[in-house]
Amino acid sequence: MSKTVAVLGASSDRSKYSNKAIRAYQRQGWTVYPVNPKGGQIEGLQTYASVDQIPGKVDRVTLYLPPAVGVQALPSIAKARPDEFYVNPGAESEELVAKAKELGLEPILACSIIEIGATPREFPDE
Repeated sequence: MSKTVAVLGASSDRSKYSNKAIRAYQRQGWTVYPVNPKGGQIEGLQTYASVDQIPGKVDRVTLYLPPAVGVQALPSIAKARPDEFYVNPGAESEELVAKAKELGLEPILACSIIEIGATPREFPDE
C-alpha cells in the first residue's frame, strides 16, 4: 500500500513548487491528494477543498501556502492527524509554527521534494 500525501496550495501552474511536488510524489509512487478550494483536477488528480475532506488516512501533509493562509488551514490539517507535516520554504512563519504546535502538530521546516530524493529542477515548468 502506497503512502499518501496531501499537497496544500496545489497549483496547475507547472512552474509552481506545489505542482512540482505533486509530480515528484507521483513519480515516487505516493498516492497524492492535491488540496485547492477552487476544485477541479491538477495533473489528472481530483482536488479536495481541504485536508479533512480527503477520505482515509493521510500520512503526510506538505504545505505550499503563504503563511497567513497556512495558519487558517491548520485546524483542518490537525483534524486529519497526519504522521508528518512539512512546511516548505516560503510557507513558514513564527505564528504558523507556534499555532501548529498548539494544535498538536510537529512542523518540519524543509523542502519535502528534496526529502523524498528529488529536486524541483527535475520537473519542467511547461
